[in-house]
Formats: sequence, structure tokens, C-alpha cells
Amino acid sequence: MDRAPPIAVVDFAAVSACGPTREDLAAALLGGRSGLRNADDFGLPFATAVGALPFDLPAPTSDLPCLQPRIARMVAHLLASLETPLSRARRGFGDRRIGIALGTSNAGMPETESADRHRRATGALPLTYDFAAQHAYDGVVMATRELTGIAGPGLVVSTACSSGAKAFAVAERWLRLGVVDAVLVGGVDPLCQMTLRGFHGLGVLSSTACRPFAAGRDGISIGEGGALFLLQRQGTAMAHVCGVGESSDAHHQSAPHPEGEGAALAMQRVLDRSGLRSSDVDHINAHGTATPLNDAAEAKAIAQVFGNEVPVVSTKGYTGHLLGAAGAVEAAIAIVCLRDQFLPASLGAQDGDATLGISINTHSRQTRLRAIASNSFAFGGNNACVILGAP
Repeated sequence: MDRAPPIAVVDFAAVSACGPTREDLAAALLGGRSGLRNADDFGLPFATAVGALPFDLPAPTSDLPCLQPRIARMVAHLLASLETPLSRARRGFGDRRIGIALGTSNAGMPETESADRHRRATGALPLTYDFAAQHAYDGVVMATRELTGIAGPGLVVSTACSSGAKAFAVAERWLRLGVVDAVLVGGVDPLCQMTLRGFHGLGVLSSTACRPFAAGRDGISIGEGGALFLLQRQGTAMAHVCGVGESSDAHHQSAPHPEGEGAALAMQRVLDRSGLRSSDVDHINAHGTATPLNDAAEAKAIAQVFGNEVPVVSTKGYTGHLLGAAGAVEAAIAIVCLRDQFLPASLGAQDGDATLGISINTHSRQTRLRAIASNSFAFGGNNACVILGAP
């Protein structure tokens, strides 16, 4: 297949349990410092660790309902770092030639949980609660339009844990087809009771900080945060989106295919679409959730497509699993690694599972990186792999 021209990442912003900026995230990765902490203040009837934001988000600057939810305040925080490149894009292309493609899983669930507690106590929902603007997935698109003035096509991808990565696939198609000239793309997800209690009910939530690829791994840690990127067909690039591969194997409602068939297909498809060889990829940011089944299936898929020598890291030991925002924040991590030419340690994997048969990187180190594959796999076998390259 002929190699498609890469798409320029003009700028990006990230927020996570490691701190309010992408540089805080970079420092945590370099220093091997986790942002996970005990969820003591979440009122849960069980123990777990969470990747909660370690600072208070600014209050909304407007009374508009769509700007009140936590997810909208995260978006506003991220957009503050992208004001200059977005203004330049609006002047150059016009508001209608810029698109919005965002991934999320929880969306406005924290506000709905709060509204339901109010209803149970008083018999009625709060007068300030607006389901369409605060809970519904397109509420985050409304908020982004209000905050940026972007008037081009906008949508939200919600395919559970592959949402943030699949938003890149939407952006790539729009740009390659000429639908728009630029896309604000990414993923954002807040913590909420539903997911913490739901994953505990599934029996896949660790009581301590997660340990992806460790021999004694026992489940995930959930986090919150997000990342936004301004993509253009042309322009000065911090990095390039070389391609996105997708698959939907529908093996099981929540468990991965035991041989990693759908995951391997997504990884092979991104190589085919980008015109790259497996040897061109110097590092894999794995989905690496720290559940026994997911890590084992992903290891088989990686070995099948890339072999067993490419360095593999899961960064969920730093941020937690950000669900719909995982693919976006991990794409931001890949760009940081390309920029600074280093591999982070896969936290918690020092007690590595030798049966996995892949090369887990357990110590931060400088190295040459040309391209990084970032994996995001979801319930229902909904898989995506994004390859990001150095400019």
C-alpha cells in the first residue's frame, strides 16, 4: 500500500493525575513518579487507587449549562494552553473549516450522579440540571464550540476505552477527504462512582495501584484527565500522525479475544495504512490495563505483529486507566517520548510476567525513537492503534 502523507500535530495539551500540564506528565514519566493515590475521599465501600486530578479546576466563566460539568471544565483547562494555535487556525482556515472530534466514556456522569442524589433527598432534580447539555455526550461538543468558536463538524466517539484513539481515526478521515483543514481532536473523561463501582462489580478493579504486565497483576486503577491536539494536513509539526488502525472483533462483551486477534488486526492495519514496517516502530505504548486476561492477550498480539524485542510500556501505572480519554493521553505521552527521546519505565512491572514473551521496559532511559504505536482496546473487541512519528 502506498504510504499516505502524515498529518501534522501542530500543538497539544494534556492533564492527568500527574499534574495540570503536559510538562508535569513528562516530568512524572522521566522520574518514574506515579499519580495514583488511595481513593479514601470517594466514599467507596471497598479499597482502590485512583488517578484523580491533583488540583482544583477553574470555575466556569459562564452560566451556560454546557460549561458547568467537570468534563467541560477539563476541556476549558486544556484549551487555555492551545489558545494561540487555535486562534491562528481560525484566522487561516475560518471557523467552519475546523472540526471537533472527541472521545469520552463517562461524559457528564458526575453531574447526573449529583442530580440523582438531590432527587433522592428532595424528590426532584435540581433546577440547574440540564440533561441534554450536561449529561448527553454531545454536551462536550457544545461546550467546546462555546469555548473556541469552532463551527465545523463535531462529534463524540464513545466506544469505551478506545474512544480517545478512535477520535484520531475520525480526524484522519476528515482531513484526508478534505472535509476540514484542521481538527481539534482528543479525549476527556472525569472520575465517577458508576465506573469505580462498575469495574469493582466486574471483579477487575485492583485494591492498590495497578501493576501492568507484572506477574502478580490483579486489576485496573481508574483515572481522570484528558488531552487535546490540533491536527492539520500541513503546518509546522511537533509530531505526525502516521496512521490509525481499527478493528471490531466482537469476541465478548467485556473480555478480549484470548489470542488477541482483534488487537493484532488493528496493529497490522495501521502499519498497512501508514506504509510502515513493523521494524520502523521503536516502542509500543501498550493498552496494558493490568488485568491478567487483557495483558496476556495484548502480549500475544504484540508478539504476532511486532515480534518480542520492541520495548513495551504501559503508562497506566502513572495516570490510571482514563477510559475514554486513555487513547488521547497516551498519544500525548507518545509525543512527549518522541520529543525528548526517552522510554519511560513501565511502573509496577519490575516483577515481570515471564510467560508474556515480550520486552517490558522497566527503567527509564534515553534512546532513539522514530515512531511509537499507541494501543487502545475496549469492551466488545473495539480496538484502535495510533502510530505517531517524530517530525
